[in-house]
Amino acid sequence: MPEHATWLTFLLGMMKENLEHNAGLLGASFVGGQKPTWQSFEPLAASVLVMFFITLMALKVRGQVSAKDALVPEAKLSLRTFLEVFLEYFYGMAKSVMDADRAKKYFPIIGGSALFIFCSNALALIPGMPVPTSNLNITLGCALVVFVMFNLYGIKEQGFGYIKHLAGPVWYMAPLIFPIEVISTVVRPVTLAVRLMLNMAVDHLILSIFLGMVAVLVPLPVMVLGILVLFVQTLVFTLLTCIYIGLATEHEAH
Repeated sequence: MPEHATWLTFLLGMMKENLEHNAGLLGASFVGGQKPTWQSFEPLAASVLVMFFITLMALKVRGQVSAKDALVPEAKLSLRTFLEVFLEYFYGMAKSVMDADRAKKYFPIIGGSALFIFCSNALALIPGMPVPTSNLNITLGCALVVFVMFNLYGIKEQGFGYIKHLAGPVWYMAPLIFPIEVISTVVRPVTLAVRLMLNMAVDHLILSIFLGMVAVLVPLPVMVLGILVLFVQTLVFTLLTCIYIGLATEHEAH
């Protein structure tokens, strides 16, 4: 994707020499063989900014929930009511994919993924803001976290049975089924990362082009479409996370 400047680019430019030195220590990328530049740190810095914002939101809402009147819903839309509705929706989705006990047990990774993806995607609607999820390094990092966690959950719940499940129901089909299951499992983080990155990168690029043409009224339809895209991409990523965890932790008796 073509590089474009944001306000974070100018801030990182103040530390250009140090970032270029650190980028040189990383070496060429594994996939494309490209050497990183000081601008390669922009998506990482943007993701740190998003996590800092989410932490502030969580601390503020936690203080409100700890109050005596926490059970009384607020009369107007606020940060607390938004997060309650947002997380309740994805918790309900997790319960529809797996049982309530597992949904509650694994909701930290599910809810955390939903919040990070949503907040990162929402930055695409603000002109001049960097979008972490438009970079493959960030989306692949998110997908790898999900990949590692659902495999750990599966091994913890089923032990050797999780590996045995990949070999299929009968032993004589194992040489055929096992490689197929392993490949399909390994491909999951790649599809998660590439799907999210391409959708958000194209959406942000189109919005930037329209803003450059006419900065008042013309971008509004594209921004409405962008709102739909950020919700859909958050939903798809979180739904697939729920499905992967549900499949990995489901016992044969179910």
